Amino acid sequence: MPMNLSDVALFCAIVASGSLSAAGRQAGLSPMAVSRRLAALERELGVRLIHRTTRSVALTADGETFLPLAQTMLDAREAATATFSEQHEGLSGVLRVTASHRIGRALVVPLAVRLMAENPRLHVDLTFSDGIVDIVAAGIDVAIRVATLQASELVAVPVADNPRILCAAPAYLAAHGFPGRLADLDAHACLTLHAMEAWTFRQAGHPVAKRIKGQLSASSVDAVHAACIAGAGLALLTYWDVAQDLADGTLNNLALEDAEPEHLAIWAVLPTRQQMPARVRRFIDGLKTELVVSLPAQGR
Repeated sequence: MPMNLSDVALFCAIVASGSLSAAGRQAGLSPMAVSRRLAALERELGVRLIHRTTRSVALTADGETFLPLAQTMLDAREAATATFSEQHEGLSGVLRVTASHRIGRALVVPLAVRLMAENPRLHVDLTFSDGIVDIVAAGIDVAIRVATLQASELVAVPVADNPRILCAAPAYLAAHGFPGRLADLDAHACLTLHAMEAWTFRQAGHPVAKRIKGQLSASSVDAVHAACIAGAGLALLTYWDVAQDLADGTLNNLALEDAEPEHLAIWAVLPTRQQMPARVRRFIDGLKTELVVSLPAQGR
């Protein structure tokens, strides 16, 4: 006889709420009915899952082992239900996304607006931060990140190339000239982020950290970007920070003879889990489609 997933869900509700009566109130069941269904699940598994007292419940060792398996089964049921219902009714639920301010405004917001228009039952919750958000603790479905990723238990899906671009405003270049080689940066005003004393380039296939200096440093990419457009100096920004500026001539892409900026990518970072909700999958696919454009020669 197949396992009753309703009983599995009730078991998880007991653990989450801390009592049989609280789980029963959530499910519209009496405490006696909850107790009978928990006992039925335990008989099917052949183990005791929960110690009961009149005041509280506690997981047994077998219950501790079964809990993550139970949650996986419920996640799989939810994913299967969502997959087939969304084929007919569109995306639903809440899509929680975090990204940097610039990537969020330029890429995430337009895509979120389109997905909501196409799927009236879909809700989107956006968190924009230039810092790293703990997506597991915050309950985030997907984080859009550009920085080099560190080893972790999170799942990282590549979305698009996003090379760094050395750039400056035409007014600055008219007044101070173009740098030709990496060493020439010493003679230029370089706009920096706080705690970033060096820019990473590649020379002959090897990474090189070039120490930089300038009159202005800032805590955000937005501030560096604005100062660069205003003609305050050179900036090292990612392609998707400056794509529109390069296209309309607001900024110039500076190619050095002996070095190229570090190559980066845009990543979709997910919590560690086997099932990806359809709304998350559609968001990532949509982002990939948005980013299929020609990159500058150094990024190809």
